[in-house]
Amino acid sequence: MKLTNLQIDNLYKFTRQHYVYHYDVQTELVDHLANDIEEIWKENPKITFENARDKSFKKFGIFGFMDVIEAKQKQMNKRYWKILLRFAKEWFTLPKIITTSLIFLGFFFLLQIKYSEYIFLGTLLILIIFEMIAIYKIRKEHKKKEQENEKIFLLEAMIGTTKNGFTGITMVNLFNFINLTSFNFSGLETYWLVIISFVITLLCIFFYVSNYVIPEKAEELLQETYPEYKMVKSL
Repeated sequence: MKLTNLQIDNLYKFTRQHYVYHYDVQTELVDHLANDIEEIWKENPKITFENARDKSFKKFGIFGFMDVIEAKQKQMNKRYWKILLRFAKEWFTLPKIITTSLIFLGFFFLLQIKYSEYIFLGTLLILIIFEMIAIYKIRKEHKKKEQENEKIFLLEAMIGTTKNGFTGITMVNLFNFINLTSFNFSGLETYWLVIISFVITLLCIFFYVSNYVIPEKAEELLQETYPEYKMVKSL
């Protein structure tokens, strides 16, 4: 016995009721549940759809779909970082490496100026404020999509939130470290200034790539990851 379209829709609603918010994860679970329900019907054709569904769901254990969700998030996190590194590597090839070198030299000379830590703290504070505003806007947009029952893919959500998690936390921790330790950059040895300048340059590249490059290429990346993305979004 095969599931009807109404029953498939019911399984999508069922996964959503159990805190599965992303369409690609829902689809994977719906496929699994549908196949399992059909196997249950082969063994017991008289069992109702609802009872077969609940019986299949119990096989996921006391945490329900949470283990599957965590596994998919880890898998997509790896994919997101590969995308991030792919675009970041471009800044170490011509002609962008010239800009990267200028950013590095700019920080290297800036850190040698007396009280440069205060300039650095002020810059970090401005970036943190921009990050907080961006996080608020993204969360508001995602909430609106959820209320309108719009299909959101896991990578689609991560493009908006992972960048803020990484760059935001990194900048806050760096701000706190410099502020609490009263760090004096101008008193450091040259090799430390080189290392710090290089690390800050990397952070700037990651910040730019995650905040501007990846969001601009979101549609292309989503279609590359999900062959069905364009069709699903047009429905």
